[in-house]
Amino acid sequence: MKALDELIFDNRFARLGDAFSTSVLPDPIAEPRLVVASEAAMALLDLEPTEAHSPMFAELFGGHKLWSEAEPRAMVYSGHQFGGYNPRLGDGRGLLLGEVYNDAGEHWDLHLKGAGETPYSRMGDGRAVLRSSIREFLASEALHALGIPSSRALCVIGSSTPVWRETQERAAMLLRLAPSHVRFGHFEYFYYTRQPEQQRILAEHVLKLHFPECQTEPEPYLAMFRSIVERNAELIALWQAYGFCHGVMNTDNMSILGITFDFGPFAFLDDFDANFICNHSDDQGRYSYSNQVPIAHWNLSALAQALTPFISVPALQETLALFLPLYEAHYLHLMRRRLGLLRAEEDDKVLIERLLQLMQPGAVDYTLFFRKLGDQPAEQALQVVRDDFVDLAGFDRWAVDYLARIAREPDNTEGRRERMHAVNPLYILRNYLAQRAIEAAEGGDYEEVRRLHQVLCKPFEEQPGMQAYAERPPEWGKHLEISCSS
Repeated sequence: MKALDELIFDNRFARLGDAFSTSVLPDPIAEPRLVVASEAAMALLDLEPTEAHSPMFAELFGGHKLWSEAEPRAMVYSGHQFGGYNPRLGDGRGLLLGEVYNDAGEHWDLHLKGAGETPYSRMGDGRAVLRSSIREFLASEALHALGIPSSRALCVIGSSTPVWRETQERAAMLLRLAPSHVRFGHFEYFYYTRQPEQQRILAEHVLKLHFPECQTEPEPYLAMFRSIVERNAELIALWQAYGFCHGVMNTDNMSILGITFDFGPFAFLDDFDANFICNHSDDQGRYSYSNQVPIAHWNLSALAQALTPFISVPALQETLALFLPLYEAHYLHLMRRRLGLLRAEEDDKVLIERLLQLMQPGAVDYTLFFRKLGDQPAEQALQVVRDDFVDLAGFDRWAVDYLARIAREPDNTEGRRERMHAVNPLYILRNYLAQRAIEAAEGGDYEEVRRLHQVLCKPFEEQPGMQAYAERPPEWGKHLEISCSS
């Protein structure tokens, strides 16, 4: 394991030059202090866990110090925001400090969010606030623990620096890790600004570093686009299967690696609602839970348009057409597992759709339903969850069909329980749990943030003394309004 001053940098994106990013130094926050750190994320950099408690840790990730090998850069990109094209976005409050490679030969971007103004701040102050930093930290690590591809969060550093949003708040910085921070919007920027040479440099950079297996294909760029489609199909299937709502699926928030990226007003479903909107600024419901699949397809089509200088339109269309079938195959596989089914049968899709339709009017807790369904043998478990449904006759008919479906499975009752509990979490990041932790942290008490983080790191395991984190939210906790404000 390494100390902070032993990290090895290899800043490959910075070497692309000024057409791709701008050199900017972090603007330090006052009185930096550690709020929370992820040992698992630190391990990706081979960092010794005790380094989180050293004074240098808060100083580095609070903007006061910088490695001599780091090259902080604000990346430029564009993107479609709520369907409208914005020609110039970029890192308005974050900096790519550099790329660290670990002993396993992996490269990790160190991205400092809330690092101050950049040329792309667009009248903003370049700051992040404590609440949004905590939310992104918890979400990144919680999604990873669930097996959902995500950027990672190494730490949150709090401060006494005041910032104004709806009210006065305190600034914070979050250190985010990802193998790449290149987005769909990077390709859009160079396409729409008619910079073909820079666009080709970017494409070669992404192909070589992140899709090396595609280089030997007859059409490497097409193979790369296919991989991006495949990864995003699997990602969105995981979001839908586990009830995760991103909230701001703009093309500048979509990673070319198919990982969950740039958290804003996200939420996990509490009561099942196919039309749930987690972003209170989303008046039209463009990014509602049920719209995440078509929006992902739309975003991939926007990326395809930006790749037309390299790939023929028919080939792009043919590859884009793979998204929905791939998504459905992944989604059905995940939902079968959540229902304790090993084999695929033709009518499984209808069985799943009927269940969700029954959940909708009854406000059934999406996470706890599946957990309880695996707690006991199927017949007893169905009796336990039955009372949550409004249409009891409809549920009873579904239960009969589900029992018949279970009877055709080869595994025994005990094996079914273990299998279902391995994929159905007991603990998820509910908005009210995050809100409680944020309120404590804003008062200077970071213990609840740290405790919640530890619980969410093992979402499938029942943890002694942590039952309160597995309960249905109170009514006030179901109606919290989350905005893009940070």
